[in-house]
Amino acid sequence: MSEKKQKKVLGRGLDALLGDADNSNLTIKKNTDSFELSLDKIFVNPNQPRTNFDSNEIDNLAVSIKELGIIQPITVRKVNENKYEIISGERRYRASKIAKLDSIPCYIKAVENDTDLLKMSLVENVQRVDLDPIEIALTYERLINEYNLNIDIISKLVGKDRSTVSNYVRLLKLDPIIQSGIRDGFLSMGHGRALINIDDKKLQIEIYEQIISSNLSVRQTEKIVRGNKTLTSNNSHSDVSKIYIDATNKFEKLFDSKVTLKENNKGKVTLSTSFKSINELYSILKKISNWEK
Repeated sequence: MSEKKQKKVLGRGLDALLGDADNSNLTIKKNTDSFELSLDKIFVNPNQPRTNFDSNEIDNLAVSIKELGIIQPITVRKVNENKYEIISGERRYRASKIAKLDSIPCYIKAVENDTDLLKMSLVENVQRVDLDPIEIALTYERLINEYNLNIDIISKLVGKDRSTVSNYVRLLKLDPIIQSGIRDGFLSMGHGRALINIDDKKLQIEIYEQIISSNLSVRQTEKIVRGNKTLTSNNSHSDVSKIYIDATNKFEKLFDSKVTLKENNKGKVTLSTSFKSINELYSILKKISNWEK
């Protein structure tokens, strides 16, 4: 395939992949016609990457479907005359059941074996923007471990940069508690990427708890992580983290400004901050004077 054609395919979704056997390695026949299928003949895919379904979102979708119908057909594969398995569109399927529809429009894809079905389902679903980062990471991991696909191939399949795919997979190195926090929306993928640089799982959890309790931004988290990597002490990692976090919080509260603590290779600790004006500096000096009294 020419480089120009390859670039055109990337990022266009599963339909682009289905039409190019060299890129997808999937033995699938493309079929763009949609058909009305009875809901009682449609079954969920046990290999669906999504594990979290927001009930409120599905209820809202059901209301919309009841009023407007299904605008975008779901995609299924035919198992037999009375069974069709969902490849993509499980939320629409669930919402349609709540809306008490008898049938829904479906695209029927001819998939020749279960292995291709799983690959197709994983690739199709991982391209959806509403999967959480851990669900995406687990999907990539399955493609790597179960199908021996490398990062380069996966990046082409899903239309993502190689570094993006790698960053998702690296999230699985985090402590499971932190992974759950990302899935539940307590912290972002950016927070997770910062915490990956801490090898000590106990220290990861301590900083994670600080992120939650103090509502730290990604940038603040990165500063704490950098501080823990540069602080060298006879104290344990846990003690260093506690001292660093506690000192940073107290100085930031005192100065009402962002504070950075760094230690050089000789053990000298430098505190860095900034003030908007000389009046702000004077106000802080007054606070220190009152504190000393």
